[in-house]
Amino acid sequence: MKQANTINEVIQFLDEIIEKSKIDQSNLGLFAILYREVTVKVKEGIQNGSFQNGERMEKLDVIFANRYLKAYYQYQAKEKPSECWGFAFEQAEKFWPIVLQHLLLGINAHINLDLGIASAEISTVEDIEDLKADFDKINSILSSLVAGVEKCLIKIWPTLALILKCTGKIDTLCIDFSMEEARKGAWKFANEFVAIPENEREACTRIRDKRITEIARLVSNPGYFVSAVFKFIRLFERGTVAQKIIDMQIMEAKNMECVAA
Repeated sequence: MKQANTINEVIQFLDEIIEKSKIDQSNLGLFAILYREVTVKVKEGIQNGSFQNGERMEKLDVIFANRYLKAYYQYQAKEKPSECWGFAFEQAEKFWPIVLQHLLLGINAHINLDLGIASAEISTVEDIEDLKADFDKINSILSSLVAGVEKCLIKIWPTLALILKCTGKIDTLCIDFSMEEARKGAWKFANEFVAIPENEREACTRIRDKRITEIARLVSNPGYFVSAVFKFIRLFERGTVAQKIIDMQIMEAKNMECVAA
């Protein structure tokens, strides 16, 4: 099972997942693209001195990413990953979820479960507060990508632009899933988790995992009206899964050019 030792290896493994997803026509590549962009921007932030502690941030990034990589490779090997990741991966094999739902399922598992655990693993009860500013920056990077994702989705299904214009932000279109609330919940969990004795952490993780899986079920089935809208969107999504992945990669490259400029 592949595990990264550096942030460059994280990016390398994400590239491999994306390319494999193109070949397999697998929706698993959609979140991997979004996550790759987050990782690249974190790497740039470390190089530019944007974080309070660059060395600590790379350590956090690698531990954080390895939780996703472990879950991904467990699923590929037909082993059982954490419940919320298992649910997200299973949905990737189904027809009805739209691109947005695939992305939110990945964000839900990674932020609401993995980020709190990773943050606690590099901290102690005494110094975890020192991580808060950099913790918030990671979440801000992810939140800032929503606009780029929206553009990708509009390219895949142009009529989505009309729905977004009428309903507002893309995240409020699907469910009451707020990145701000996810960030607050993840930080609260990190502070709780860091104080738990090692021999109790596995049980705590299982309890948290079940709670986050319930959120995942809401993402997958957000109610009759929104589900009906999503089904309509899904029927008119353009292109194969591989083409959707390529569309997102093109948008990622454009986003990176904007950042460089």
